[in-house]
Amino acid sequence: MSSAREVAMLTLAACERQGAWSDSYLKRILREQDLDRRDAALATRLCFGVLQNKILLDWRLANFCKIPLERLETRVLCNLRVATYQLLFLDKIPPSAAVDQAVALTRKHCKNPRAAGMVNGILRTMLRQNATHLPQGKDELDTLSIRYSHPRWLVEALTHALGGEHVAALLEANNQQPPTSVQVNTIRFTTQQVMDALQADGITGEPHPWLPDCLYLWGMGNLERLEVFQHGGFYVQDCAARMTVSAAGVTAGSRVLDACASPGGKSFAAAIAMGNNGEIVSCDIHPHKIKLLEAGRNRLGLSVITPRLQNGTQYKQEWKDYFDTVLVDAPCSGLGIIRKKPDIRYKDPEALKNLPVIQHSLLDNCARYVKPGGIMLYSTCTLLPKENDEVIDAFLASHPQFVLEAFELPHFGTQPGKLTLWPHIHHTDGFFIAKLRRKG
Repeated sequence: MSSAREVAMLTLAACERQGAWSDSYLKRILREQDLDRRDAALATRLCFGVLQNKILLDWRLANFCKIPLERLETRVLCNLRVATYQLLFLDKIPPSAAVDQAVALTRKHCKNPRAAGMVNGILRTMLRQNATHLPQGKDELDTLSIRYSHPRWLVEALTHALGGEHVAALLEANNQQPPTSVQVNTIRFTTQQVMDALQADGITGEPHPWLPDCLYLWGMGNLERLEVFQHGGFYVQDCAARMTVSAAGVTAGSRVLDACASPGGKSFAAAIAMGNNGEIVSCDIHPHKIKLLEAGRNRLGLSVITPRLQNGTQYKQEWKDYFDTVLVDAPCSGLGIIRKKPDIRYKDPEALKNLPVIQHSLLDNCARYVKPGGIMLYSTCTLLPKENDEVIDAFLASHPQFVLEAFELPHFGTQPGKLTLWPHIHHTDGFFIAKLRRKG
């Protein structure tokens, strides 16, 4: 069986070499290695901690490594990053033991026989010099980029989105580890019943401070193993995503289209808000995601949901003017969920440039499905205006039959048609919500 540190190193190496996403690869290797809850938690902490601080770790390593980091064998570099993160950010394992573990893993996994000596020398020199001073870049943006490990282009984009204020607070929030938010399936259970079942399984949880029927969970390991999960007691969803359904205001008997439904959270929230009474068509373009939607619907017992294989940009004549509410949770850059998926920050910005075109196309097509007097709710999990406000402003300019409509949210009260949720302000995922009413 692999150690927690070895699992973290192998996951990070796969991310570097194969372009794997850390969360999916880590879940798979944890299942394969059958680590206990404590070691699985440590492996996750090490893996995510390195991704959250990779630019900073490389900046420190470059001061001690005589070879350019990009020339190192991938597993050597990832091993050094894990060890450096452990030395700088964790204190439960003695530094000498952390170095010894790094050297042992280098011998086990790395091809160059001299690599173990190099790793030992770099880490012990780092320990002797106690290199914990804060980095300074060539300018303020460069310093923020290194200190909080966000690529410079992203620091610039977020600075523009925030108007130049509070950027450091946002970047710091992106490097925090939030608790897991789960929504109670009140069709089957009360919130207290779910809390009691979780406590019986040794899971620490508490009610969300302002969102009803939402729980914060800590130290839960694999939720899918829990009996209350298997019986449909709850599903995982951040409160920001949950509030899109609150903003839409769906009611019992409604006809709802969830145009980009996977993994299903908004469809599940809508079904629960409707008392499992009405019609929800939940669409995705991938057959395997349709199967996931069906499995979630069946586990939760939400019979009003019908998963459909359908591209939201392709017109379907029989849906014209049919739905009371259309939810458009558009494909986006995902830059609002960096704190949960830290490797998103390292996306190639060139690959993101075409996203507004897709978002415009989705809105243009889905607008035809909204009945007169109905609602279209647009949302993304990004913070960039070009995918949010600018998309909505362009849509309204070309579709005069739609207008922004104010909406009510728990805790936040009345919102004037559009809202951006910020991790460092609202303590949620970064999210954008816009509510559009088709004139009657």
